[in-house]
Amino acid sequence: MMNAQMQTINQKMAVEYLKFFYPTIRNEITQLSKQNNFAGVMQATINYLKDLLLDSKINIIGHHIKLMEFIYKKGNSYVKDMIENLFIRSFESFKKHTKIQYWNDLYNYMPVKFQEIYVEQQRKDEIFFGK
Repeated sequence: MMNAQMQTINQKMAVEYLKFFYPTIRNEITQLSKQNNFAGVMQATINYLKDLLLDSKINIIGHHIKLMEFIYKKGNSYVKDMIENLFIRSFESFKKHTKIQYWNDLYNYMPVKFQEIYVEQQRKDEIFFGK
């Protein structure tokens, strides 16, 4: 019997998943990936989620966060770093631009690992920047 373990997701594979997960911005993701701009791809997904936040579509954002968790869990170190440093870091902006109840709902949708990373980022920002 073959080993059914899934291979590690690199940035090219992550882009393919993101194109599938985000059909609304698929063309933008495709264009950025042609330029080898994975950071830009991540930012495009963040911008899309911010637009959903403005429309108070918290459940949909929560769903997309869980999809990003899938990529994170299987991602190589570069993909994980990008998710931590761009995607999870963007949660602070989400918090600033929404009602506290929406933020609480959104936080509850976050996978525990993302919550831990977010809290650690906030703690380090407090230490280093006095935020």
